[in-house]
Amino acid sequence: MDYVRSDGAAESRVVETSAANNSASQTSASQNGASTNRITSAKIVVAGGFGAGKTTFVGAVSEIDPLRTEALMTSAAVGVDRTEAVPGKFATTVAMDFGRLTLAEDLVLYVFGTPGQHRFWFMWDDLVCGAVAAIVLVDTRRLADSFASIDFFESRGLPFLVAINQFQDTRQHGPEQVREALKIPAAVEVVTCDARSPESTKRTLIAAAEHALAEHHAPRSRKA
Repeated sequence: MDYVRSDGAAESRVVETSAANNSASQTSASQNGASTNRITSAKIVVAGGFGAGKTTFVGAVSEIDPLRTEALMTSAAVGVDRTEAVPGKFATTVAMDFGRLTLAEDLVLYVFGTPGQHRFWFMWDDLVCGAVAAIVLVDTRRLADSFASIDFFESRGLPFLVAINQFQDTRQHGPEQVREALKIPAAVEVVTCDARSPESTKRTLIAAAEHALAEHHAPRSRKA
C-alpha cells in the first residue's frame, strides 16, 4: 500500500518549527519577566462523509481514551441518513469525536472529528473554530460524500489535506486518481492512510500540521 512517508523527518520538522516559535516567545516572555514554561497546542479537524472512518481515525491516533458522542441509529434515521452504503454501521456520531496526540514535550495536537450526516452540519462552524488545519477523510466508494467537507474548508480558507482511507476488500485508488475525480487543486496534498492504524493516522496528522505551517509562512501573493 502507498502510505504517507514513514520516516521521522516530517515529525522533526513540525517539532523543530514549534520549538523555534516557542523559543522566540520564551525570549520575549523572559524579557518581560513572565514565565517561560509554554506548551504549544494545535487543533486539527477530521471531516468527511458518513461512515468514512472519522471515529476510527480519532480513536486510533489518540493517546487518551477518545471522547465519543455516538448514538445507536434507529428507524427514525431511515430516509434521513444515507445508510445504504454502510450496512454494517449501527451507531453514528451526533456531536464530535475528540482525541489528543503529544508529538513532543511541548507540542500537543488536539483532534476533533466532525459528524458526517447532513442534519448535523450546523455544528461544523463551532467545531472548526480555532483549528489550524483539517483532514478530509475519503471513502473512494462514495467520493461524492467528500465534496461538502472540501467546499466547507475552501470557503473558510482553512488549510486541509485529503486522506484516502484504505478500506479492506475494496478497489484501491491512488492519490492522483482521487485528485482528478474530486478536482483537488495542486496546492492541496492528497495522501493515503489506514484509519485503523495509529502510525498511519499519526503520519497523516503530521502531514496536515506541516501543510498548515507551510500555508502560514507562504507569501501573501500565494495565499491570494
